Amino acid sequence: MRNLQLIMIGACLISIAIPSLAQSEPELNALRDELRQLRTDYETRIAELERRLEIAEQKTAKQQVATTQDTVQGDTAPQTVQTDQSQVAAASTQNNRTGSGLFNPDIGVIFTGRAWSYDNNPDDYEIPGFPLGGETELAPDGLSLGETEINISANVDDKFTAWLTVPIHIHDGNTEIDVEEAWIETLKLPAGLSLRMGRFFSNIGYLNEKHPHAWDFADQPLPYKAFLGNHYLDDGLQMRWLAPTDFYLELGAEVSRGEHYPAGDESHSGHGAYTLRAKTGGDVGSGHSWQAGISYLQADAEGRSISHAHGDDDHDEGHGHEDDEHDEEPDHEDGPLMFTGESDILMADFVWKWAPNGNWKQRNFIFQAEYIWRNEDGVYTLSDGDALPYDNDQQGFYLQAVYQPFPMWRFGVRYDQLSSDYPGVEFEDTPLMPAHNDPRRYSIMADFSNSEFSRFRLQYTLDQAGEEDDNQWGLQYIFSIGAHGAHSF
Repeated sequence: MRNLQLIMIGACLISIAIPSLAQSEPELNALRDELRQLRTDYETRIAELERRLEIAEQKTAKQQVATTQDTVQGDTAPQTVQTDQSQVAAASTQNNRTGSGLFNPDIGVIFTGRAWSYDNNPDDYEIPGFPLGGETELAPDGLSLGETEINISANVDDKFTAWLTVPIHIHDGNTEIDVEEAWIETLKLPAGLSLRMGRFFSNIGYLNEKHPHAWDFADQPLPYKAFLGNHYLDDGLQMRWLAPTDFYLELGAEVSRGEHYPAGDESHSGHGAYTLRAKTGGDVGSGHSWQAGISYLQADAEGRSISHAHGDDDHDEGHGHEDDEHDEEPDHEDGPLMFTGESDILMADFVWKWAPNGNWKQRNFIFQAEYIWRNEDGVYTLSDGDALPYDNDQQGFYLQAVYQPFPMWRFGVRYDQLSSDYPGVEFEDTPLMPAHNDPRRYSIMADFSNSEFSRFRLQYTLDQAGEEDDNQWGLQYIFSIGAHGAHSF
């Protein structure tokens, strides 16, 4: 009887449990659906957060590049913080190491164009007493395309950064592509040291390191033309040391191959030029800042070939000497000059910048000046074969001021001058004999910048450096796309 009761109780429990189990199955399915929905929502939200994070990182990278861009405006901010191209490359590429920009370098392109008008033939330009080397020829008469510059920069890794500048320009109707700069620089040397290796613009002077698109005028001052061939660059090593002082103090030294003007050729066992550089600066109040520097360059020349006409090396040495009437008094003025000896150059520079409360985008004023002294001691071989000992001192300076009274518009004036000692009676009737009056120029300019990436400039120059005075009018445009690092102070 007892067993029968147990069987009946078990049957009742089973009859009750079966409907209960049948009823729990839809609930389980509902729970599964809710779980799947939660998982889908979670994954969607995670994907959205990841997308927003990637967009934020890209915007941060672009903003960081934009703040370092100084392609057209130059660095007119009155700050003594010295921004180097390698530091800019390091900052602008740091965020590109993640996401879709992994290992992609920063690339920028500078476009320039010009239109010039002269009273005299620009192909005949020369400065008596100052044979020109390097790239000192005047812009062609009329419309012409200026230099197109391609810049590529990136961090190599956490200890090195790299920079490449490739200009494309037209010379004598031919398109030429050159490697202007190609250097590697350290990022993490101790004690404020940094080392640069490769081809670079020397750190001497104030203007020498600046690219043409960052100049305040369309051309370089006379001292840079005469003594540095517009600007000095070479292959070598550069060491700089930033002193751990309360004020800004940087010391630098370079050893270079000595292949480019004012050095010459490669007969120096790979080291034919040396430089030393010191610069300091500071702030005065909230709106003023200044920088001063002194530099020394010693360059050896072995058969340095230059012409007295705009630095062209390709003139025929025998040109102009076939007329028998000039056999007794040969014409020294045609053909290249060959110099073997040593060039010692000393430079001093000073820059003062002002902007109200440091806001340089609204109004600013920049005054800068440089003085350059040169001694060349060696032998000049003239086109007729005469070899004359040469030991002469020359000097030059420029003063310039640029004022931006309101956004987008700037106005500037510049005065530059050269002078030379008397080289000796034996140099009479040669390109090495200076004129009675010191070469000088007066320039004024006005430029308009719609943004930091575009600029139009109008410039007038009264050139009194040649045999005859020359009125020179120029119109220039400068446009930038892509990334480009800021130039120094």
